[in-house]
Amino acid sequence: SMVWAATPGMLFRKNRDSSLHPLDLSWVFGYNSSLAVHSLMDGEDRVLLYISSHTVVIHDVLQNRQFHLQGHTNVISCLCVSEDKRWVATADGGPDALIIVWDSYSGVPVRTIFESHSEDGVCAIAISQDAKYLVTISAATVQKVCVWKWTLPTEKPICSTELEPEFGYQDYVIFNPQNPHEFVSNSKTQVIFYLWVISHSLHSHTAWLLSPQTFKCPVGRFSQSVFHVNNTQALTGTSAGKLVVWDMDNPRTLPEELLAKPHGVTATKVVSLQKESLTVLKVLESCIATGDVKGQVKFYDGQLRLLTIYSHDKVGPIRSISFSPILRDPPSALPGSSQPFLTSWSDSSNSVSLTLNRNFILSTSDATMFHVATDSTNFERIMTEAKKAVNAIACHPQEPFVAVGSHCGLLKVWEYKQTQYLVSRIFTEAGIQCLSYDPEGHFLAAGFTDGSVYILDAISLQSICKEFQFSQGPVTHISFSHDSKYLATADENYSVTVYKRVLQNGSRCWEHLAGLDSHYKPIRSILFGVHSDSNEPRLLSLGEDRQLVEYDLNSSIKDHLVVTHRDRLEQVAVPLCLTWYPQLSTESFFLTANNCYKMKLYNTTTKMCRKTLLGPTYGSPLEKIQILPRTSSADPQQHYLVYITKDKVGLQMLPVDGNPHKSSAFICHPDGASDLAISHDGRYIFTAGGKERTFMKWKVNLHVLDAAAFLGGEDLIPFYNLLDGGREGKFFRELEDYFYYVQLCSQGIKTLETRQVSTHIPLEEIPSVMRAIGFYPSEEEIEEMINEVKFSKYADTGEEVTKINLDDFIKLYINHRPALGLSMKTIQRAFQILGYDNKKGDKVIDRGDFLSLLQCRGEQMTEDELAECLTTLLGRRPRKEGSELDSYDPTGAAALTEEEIPAEITAEIFVADILGLPIAE
Repeated sequence: SMVWAATPGMLFRKNRDSSLHPLDLSWVFGYNSSLAVHSLMDGEDRVLLYISSHTVVIHDVLQNRQFHLQGHTNVISCLCVSEDKRWVATADGGPDALIIVWDSYSGVPVRTIFESHSEDGVCAIAISQDAKYLVTISAATVQKVCVWKWTLPTEKPICSTELEPEFGYQDYVIFNPQNPHEFVSNSKTQVIFYLWVISHSLHSHTAWLLSPQTFKCPVGRFSQSVFHVNNTQALTGTSAGKLVVWDMDNPRTLPEELLAKPHGVTATKVVSLQKESLTVLKVLESCIATGDVKGQVKFYDGQLRLLTIYSHDKVGPIRSISFSPILRDPPSALPGSSQPFLTSWSDSSNSVSLTLNRNFILSTSDATMFHVATDSTNFERIMTEAKKAVNAIACHPQEPFVAVGSHCGLLKVWEYKQTQYLVSRIFTEAGIQCLSYDPEGHFLAAGFTDGSVYILDAISLQSICKEFQFSQGPVTHISFSHDSKYLATADENYSVTVYKRVLQNGSRCWEHLAGLDSHYKPIRSILFGVHSDSNEPRLLSLGEDRQLVEYDLNSSIKDHLVVTHRDRLEQVAVPLCLTWYPQLSTESFFLTANNCYKMKLYNTTTKMCRKTLLGPTYGSPLEKIQILPRTSSADPQQHYLVYITKDKVGLQMLPVDGNPHKSSAFICHPDGASDLAISHDGRYIFTAGGKERTFMKWKVNLHVLDAAAFLGGEDLIPFYNLLDGGREGKFFRELEDYFYYVQLCSQGIKTLETRQVSTHIPLEEIPSVMRAIGFYPSEEEIEEMINEVKFSKYADTGEEVTKINLDDFIKLYINHRPALGLSMKTIQRAFQILGYDNKKGDKVIDRGDFLSLLQCRGEQMTEDELAECLTTLLGRRPRKEGSELDSYDPTGAAALTEEEIPAEITAEIFVADILGLPIAE
């Protein structure tokens, strides 16, 4: 097997050219600086292991290569590595948390534990010295500690226990290297020691809360704990620079000697090592290593006598120390020495010195890694990454450069083909929220969290003019026009601001033109385009207020931004993103995606909705969309759309038609994707991970998506599969029956003439059939459906369509019906807003208010329409004596309303008793 034959460094010899996925993770930039970084190899191959979001990254620093271990769907919350650096265990933060044990030699996940701590995930994990056992601590309010023998094929721990809340939030755990049946965990205020046996259960003995009175000095908050090499003591580092020494009574090493009750543990003394807070505590053979907030690494012997110090003024608070697994021959090692990792000696003054024979990796809480060569005390910076959220990313329009901005003010530019860092700049005044290159690639514009806008030279990152400060809130969007004459921004205060390029003293510079509070809810997109008749820039903004606002840039003057059109795009749904649609027909469109998983095509001139289509449904709506630039090898007739949802990145084949096989998506940032960018040649997609402090490079494999769409079936096969029961199901047969019944009605039920069998029905019958099969569109949705069919061929032929066949009707139904079906939660939410609490505490609407709302709000109903609907729904049809069948008596209807509808209506009464719909249990 791959695991049996694996050797160190084998990962990077794998052939990774061929791909089975439309998007392949190619490189991960940044890492989770709150978790430890581990050194897997040192020397000719300096290989590190660290966590970025939900991915384990194995990084060969010297050869500039990465290998990614992917399996978690949530952000990884903790990890541990075995003593020999081969086995890596990772766990995530839930829900449905996974624990995965990886072979770092082959990259194979050798064990996956499901539903370990399914509610809140795992906050701490450790692996025993013999690599047979794992211990995990859940992140729940009532924490659960579990011991696993991961080599057993079982989903249950071999023993577990729950911790009392007064123990504090236990967030660190470690095994006793000399006894896998013993481990220790600590919170900021409590330390717990554990013993376990398979035949019994997990026992714990907690240390008391140490106060300043305990040892007549401040103890501080606990950071990490370790077992002393003498196996009779344990140590805990504190924020006051002290070590708490725990003495363990009657220590045991053999499992058969364990009793049902664990041995006693006593805090015997507190050793003051330094003033600075201790953040890391490690045991290395016969010495103890500490790391602190000043970036110092100190080594002590077993009696806590200082041996040596490694420090550098550029090193921040230390988060982890990882020693290299490769031993180097020490220059003065003694033959037969019992200390293979270090050499110590005494000088004339009896002070103790030390020479380490293992290099180590430092990671700091400010997202910097250092390689420390112990023979020369040389600190080599390996990488410096973002310390805060990464929300801004942009690709150069002509060169393989990607710019990334962080809330910590760090702006970095990378050459992404060879993954080489190029240049950076740190802004200390505010964080970077958005970035955009101009179409010529000369400028890079940056929007900041304090509302300022910088225009930078794209190569040097130096400002080409003084920064602008015209936004009152963080700048959320920034974009250049196609000719680089205009720059537009949107901010959190719902304002759009435009800047114009001017010539001053023969050089190009920028000046503020005008701004406008265009929306009353957050702005989701600003989009520059080109007027087809004049080649002049065209600017639009789209907000959550459902308004699409178009601006007249030519007519705008200093401090006066002219609006040419305001159009409401949606009735109920909220539009979330906007882009120009490729010219696939004679008609020009722009494309929107809303929070109901629908994509809509609008005519660029009339703003009429021309098509509604089912979009990708991968757990959350589309947040941002861009058209993929065509590569030289791509089919010139084929276009693709790139999108991000809340946590995924995906590809969609164009034209959009509702076929689910034409799209695919992959988890990119479980805690939220904040932005995306596409390389100028369309070969790579970049996603920014927001508060995860990472961004990722994805390689595009269009042929894989094409193959998936082909395998999904042609013509109507993919759409039949979206119907309940498919092509052969009961629902489809009912739909056929309704379709043909409408034909009978249109020809007259009682006619004696020869019937004309047709495959079409009139457009005006579409609403009746839709309602008959369980889809209840509003009047505006009905108008959009009919217009969609009526004008489907108008741009090409100039003629309107007056009828629809069954195949087109099925597509229309699938694309327009609610993507997730009828939701009781939606109706309950409406009652929360419109109703009040009755004496029983239920949200209700008064009967009079209910009838008034239907007649006065939204799509208003007349009194006759309301009477007809209610009497039909309630199963009785009051009519005047001697009248026609369909002549309603409003007086009778009102009396029926009083009789059949209760004075207070709940959401459940409305659905079950009035509408007559089943309520899902």
